[in-house]
Order: sequence, then structure tokens, then C-alpha cells
Amino acid sequence: MTVANEPTGYTAMQILLHWVIAALIVLQLIIGEDIKPAYRAFSRGTEPVAGDIFNANIHVYVGLAVLVLAIWRFAVRLRDGVPAAPPDESVLLKRIAASAHLVLYLFIFGMPITGGLAWYFGFGAMGELHELAKPVIIVVVGLHAAAALWQHFYVKSDVLVRMLRPAGRRAP
Repeated sequence: MTVANEPTGYTAMQILLHWVIAALIVLQLIIGEDIKPAYRAFSRGTEPVAGDIFNANIHVYVGLAVLVLAIWRFAVRLRDGVPAAPPDESVLLKRIAASAHLVLYLFIFGMPITGGLAWYFGFGAMGELHELAKPVIIVVVGLHAAAALWQHFYVKSDVLVRMLRPAGRRAP
């Protein structure tokens, strides 16, 4: 059953924000270790070397960008909605997809928040949580990508395509 004015796909803004946030998260996973020397120096009460501060600042500012873009993305999601799951998809797969998206949103908000609390306010427990979450986000992002590819190549649904090409709304 389709609802009048229900989105048939994602908007261009939703797609852009999805891929920019994804790229920034991959960048963070690649350069994330670069913050550690500066963080250790500050924790010991010593002055980090300039290169370490530069690397740390990149990680921190990219993390803040992820948070700002995540807030924007969530606001756009609330305003524009999201397309329904494929109609022939099982209830179990719909629940798994909904849960996976919730977990992804928790990460795109939680990682910058825990990192920011550790960096700016010295909350060591938040730094530990931030660090422990890194392998988990790698697995979650990998499963998300694998599920999209499985939907595209095996199930033959439009789930992947609608995150590549903007769509409109159904007529009322």
C-alpha cells in the first residue's frame, strides 16, 4: 500500500549528505590514530609537537563536521521522510533494516559526541568508549554496505539505486 505524498526515493540532499558523511567516516577511520600522540601529550600535561596537533585538529574538525552534517541529515529525514522498504520484503528483514539504520544514526551522533567530550573536556571514559566503538562501527558500516549490495545483486530491489539517484514523491 502506498501513501499519498510518500517518498519513492531519497532526495538529492539526503543522498548528498549520506555520501559526504560516509566519506568523512571512512576518512576518520583512516586518520583516527593520528590524534593519539597529541591526546597522550595533553593527558600527561606536556605540549604535543606541532605535527601532532595538526593531525589531531583534522580528526577533531572532521568529527565535528560529521556531527553537524548528521544533525542536518536527521532534520532533512524528518522533513522529507524516507521511502518504504520494498513491498515484498519480509517483516524480519524490515525490522533488521530499521534496527541497522538506528544503530548507524547512533554511531554518526555518538562517535563525534564521545570524541568531543574526551578531547575538549578531558572525559577519559568517553575517550575509551569512543575508541572501543571504532571496530564496532567498522563492522556495522561493512554490514550496511554488504546488505545494500545483497539487496541490489541478489534480491534485485531498488534499495541501493535509490541512494544513488534522487526520486520524487507519489502523486496524492
